[in-house]
Amino acid sequence: MKKIVLIIAVVASGGFWAQVAVGKTVLESSSSSLEFGNGNRGFVLPWVTDTLGVQNPVNGTLIFDTSDKKVKVYQNNLWKDLSIDLSGVADTSLQDALADNPNAKVSVGTPSAVPGILVLEDNNKAMILPKVASPHLNIISPAAGMMVYDTNKKQLVVFNGSVWTFWGE
Repeated sequence: MKKIVLIIAVVASGGFWAQVAVGKTVLESSSSSLEFGNGNRGFVLPWVTDTLGVQNPVNGTLIFDTSDKKVKVYQNNLWKDLSIDLSGVADTSLQDALADNPNAKVSVGTPSAVPGILVLEDNNKAMILPKVASPHLNIISPAAGMMVYDTNKKQLVVFNGSVWTFWGE
């Protein structure tokens, strides 16, 4: 009987692994691959020492480049600067002595050979960023490269380690 229950549980859970909720139990959208809770927290982009260290990037890759303190996206096979303010700071001392594991990867959706740390593999789902009202006032200790959606201003907001940048239409 235990084996039958285990088999049913494994088969039933197979249909749920393509969506992930962090800090919440109910997903807002069936079109999301990754959703975050509504606490005063953000999503921190991976830090790299420069774009040359990113091996085989694919279009849509987002990073925080600590060499020039900018958020960048790989678009049309080139790195595009998304930062407006150039006064960013990032204390990298906690990670400087650590070695990267080139095989580290978490895949949400159907796994592929696409490189990355966190790869959202679905072609019909998107990530929903953490939603925070006035993050510049409510997130106490933001990290460089943090991204949230400001529910008051209805804008994407990015912290470069020094100031928040509001990305509007």
